[in-house]
Amino acid sequence: MARLPRLVVPNQPHHIIQRGHDGLVIFRDADDHQAFLGWLKDAARQFKVAIHAYVLMPDHLHLLATPADDQGLARMMQWIGRHYVPYFNQKHGRSGTLWQGRYRATVIDAELYLLAVCRYIELNPVRNGLVASPGEYPWSSYMHHIGAKQDGLITDHPQYWSIGNTPFDREIAYRQLTEEGLARAEVERITDATLKGWALGSEDFKQGLERQTHRRVSPAKRGRPANVRAVIEDDDAAAAQDA
Repeated sequence: MARLPRLVVPNQPHHIIQRGHDGLVIFRDADDHQAFLGWLKDAARQFKVAIHAYVLMPDHLHLLATPADDQGLARMMQWIGRHYVPYFNQKHGRSGTLWQGRYRATVIDAELYLLAVCRYIELNPVRNGLVASPGEYPWSSYMHHIGAKQDGLITDHPQYWSIGNTPFDREIAYRQLTEEGLARAEVERITDATLKGWALGSEDFKQGLERQTHRRVSPAKRGRPANVRAVIEDDDAAAAQDA
């Protein structure tokens, strides 16, 4: 049975993960990173998507983004692929697909999870053992959020603005939040929701989304009909392949 369409809600932040095919390294040097970020900036502007956080890992990438309409994310990712994949293949003497299927995404309850997902994204190089602290990794939005450099790709979310009255206050507060890290359970919750496409937020938030979108946004509870369970199992199996 076909999986449910990807859940996209205009004017809500979404966490996006795109992986390289079969663990392929998709960013091999600084030029690759810079080329991708340049096309991301162009695509985000063209399709009216605000980028709040990002990290480019060797074999995958994370974005935190808010689309203005329900087609913005898909069009942005497709546009980037049409530019970056031919560039990468020609430069590195390869052919064929670069991505591990379609990108994964989840809608975020900004009040509860926006800052947690920002830190989840920017701490990814630390969790993967690439660096000891997020400031050592050059291909993320962390340095922007702590005031070490301005990143023209980033649009600060209102939740980021809420943590301090001045830029200096916000930068210090964000640095302190990041140094506190994330609990393992929170990391797992964010990962699971994103890979499976379930909304990440409070019960009230999820119920509101279901009323707005007329579809389920969280795993079915026991007792759901068999055909619905089959869709869930298909979704979960597909997500496990990308984990």
